[in-house]
Order: sequence, then C-alpha cells, then structure tokens
Amino acid sequence: MEHLSERINRMEESTTFAMARLSKELQEQGVDIIKLTLGEPDFQTPQHIKDAAKKAIDEDETFYTPVQGNSDLITAVINKFKNENNIEYSDNQILVSNGAKHTITNIFMTIIDEGDEIIIPVPYWGTYKEIVNLAHGTQVFVEGQFDNQFKITAKQLRDKITDKTRAIFLNSPSNPTGAAYTKKEMKEIADIVKENPKILLVSDEIYEHLTFDGNHESFAQFDYIKDQLILVNGVSKAYAMTGWRIGYMAAPEWVTKACKKLQGQTTSGASSISQKAAVAALNTKSDIYKERIEILKKRRDAVVEELRKIPELKFNIPSATFYFFIDFSAFYGRFFENKQINTSKDMSMYLLREAKVGLVAGSGFGVDKCLRLSFTEDVAILKKAFDRIKNALDNLKK
Repeated sequence: MEHLSERINRMEESTTFAMARLSKELQEQGVDIIKLTLGEPDFQTPQHIKDAAKKAIDEDETFYTPVQGNSDLITAVINKFKNENNIEYSDNQILVSNGAKHTITNIFMTIIDEGDEIIIPVPYWGTYKEIVNLAHGTQVFVEGQFDNQFKITAKQLRDKITDKTRAIFLNSPSNPTGAAYTKKEMKEIADIVKENPKILLVSDEIYEHLTFDGNHESFAQFDYIKDQLILVNGVSKAYAMTGWRIGYMAAPEWVTKACKKLQGQTTSGASSISQKAAVAALNTKSDIYKERIEILKKRRDAVVEELRKIPELKFNIPSATFYFFIDFSAFYGRFFENKQINTSKDMSMYLLREAKVGLVAGSGFGVDKCLRLSFTEDVAILKKAFDRIKNALDNLKK
C-alpha cells in the first residue's frame, strides 16, 4: 500500500516548476511554446567562471568539501558583504549551501518549533510558505497593496507581531513583483525588529545585482539589528549560474552553527567544482552585470510598451529582477468555448494552450488576480509573445 508522510502531503508543488514542466512537455511534442516561466534569463555563465571550474577539475578538486564551505569561498563571501554591503562577518558566521533555496530550508528547519509564527509578505515566492509549512511553523501573511507595488508597510508589520512571532521574512528585490524596498521603508522595518529582540529578520537579497532604478538597499546597512539579521544570497541570478547551485548565508554564529549541523546530516558540503566557480564569480569586478542589466532594462521597457496596448491589464513597472506581476482579473468571468476563466490557474492554462505562451499563475504567489511573467527572452520573442497574448485575450467572450 502506498503511504506518504503527512508533511509531504500537505506541501504544494512549485507552481513555477509545474508550469515550466507543462511548457517543456508541449515543446517536446513539437508545439511552439514561448516560455516566460522560470527566473532564468538566456544569459550564459561568464567564460572566466567556467574556466575556473575547468581548472578545478584539471587540478583534481573533486573530493568532499567541508560542510561550511571551502575557505576560499567563505573569504570571498565575507569580502562581498564587506565591500558591497558594508557589513563585516567572521568565518564562523558564513555557511555555503546548495543554492539559496537550500539555505532557506536550513534556516527555517533550525529556528522554528511547531506553532512559531513567521511573518511573510504577500505576494511571496512559493518556497517561503512551503518551507515554513515543512518546519511545522505557522505562516502569518501580510498583504501588500497593488498601489504600493505590493510592498508591506511598517504599520502592517507591527500589527501582525505577537508573542509567537519567531521571524520576519522579506525578499527585496522581490520575486514575483520586481519591487524593491527603499532605504526609508527598510529602516522603519529594522526599527520594529530592534524593538523585538527575540525576532529574527531573514532577508533574501538574491536579486540585489539586478536593480534598474537606483542602488540596491540592504538590511545590512542597519548595524543595530546585526544580531537579529540573517542574510540570504547566492550566485544564480547575478552571474547566470542557476545550475551551479551555490547559495550562502550570513547570520549570528548560533544560527550558522545550527544550520551547519543540519547540513552536515543532510547534503554535506556543496559541490567542489561549483564552489571554485563561485569564488571566481564573487571575485569578479562589479561591472560584470552592467551589460546584462542594460539588456534586461530594454526587455522590461519593451514589455511595458506591449502591456500598454492592453488597457485592461494592470501592472507596476519593476525596479529590479526580471519579473512583471500582472493583474489579469479584468478578463476573469469571460468564456472560451463555453469554459469560463475564473482564476489565475485558469488564465495561465488558457494562455498556454491558446496563445502558446507560458506564464505562472499568481495563486502560487498568494495573489490570484495576477500572473507572473519573466522577461527572460530577447525583445523580439517578448513582442511575439504579446501578440499571441493579445489575440488570445481578444478571443475571450463576456
């Protein structure tokens, strides 16, 4: 008899990967699908990073690595935080893991007891909710408002804090909205954290180098909450290294020590080859992403131009990342071949089948009115995608 654990049965599948899988299956059947699903631009890992990995193989760097991470990568991470975020850490406050998602899993599996509350802004990246669920924590959702780029306010945050609050989870710049908190907004949140010394602030800043409008603002700048701050980052997004699977964290030593203990019993250390590549990435001059940011900005602006041709769609212009979180709800209630579109899942499946364009349902991010679009393809493909989307929407009947 088949029997699965209660914890896995209550976990939802990743909406993003589910739609990416469906899109790929259709492509393999010969259907011309435009995939705007995954957070993975069509950039290649820079050559010098690949060369560092090849060198590691040639020099037989192919054995088990320390659970915490190789010393040269830990040094590179420390230097990154010092030079880019103006915050100093010691070796024992850093942990390298198999991607930022693994880092987040380590954190919540070590700091949460059953019933502990974790405050999560909505919309959220689906993994946040599900990892808290896996750790038997209680998600406390705070709904950001569309007119504020879905960012939550300090007042909203304060109103949700109870004596059971264990941590606040923030992602800036944000997946799925592309919004970034300002320094003023961050300080207001940091002040609340300082007022509550038993609460941790987990800040996922994986998109920090993909900022279009102004510089990235990090919670690291508020040194008065350093003992409550856990920074999550990695090399996937900035350096086009999604498949290399290297994430890292900086935290109070007691948190890092606990996460290291867990990681030592689960995955052990990250790939030796990937770590050498990550060292090369983090030691790269900061202008490596400037050209890519310009490319992404042109794509963003092209999407804005196309969205304005469909006035029923509501959207905010992202200041970072490569995502739009678009409100399609004006088309809900309409029909195609006697089937009514009522949810973001309905809309995403309709666009996949009829427009041959893959977008991700907003229900997986906690906002059913919206769909997430990743502008990870070149401008010509994006324009082609919107031609298809507009035609499909025009075919819906009231």
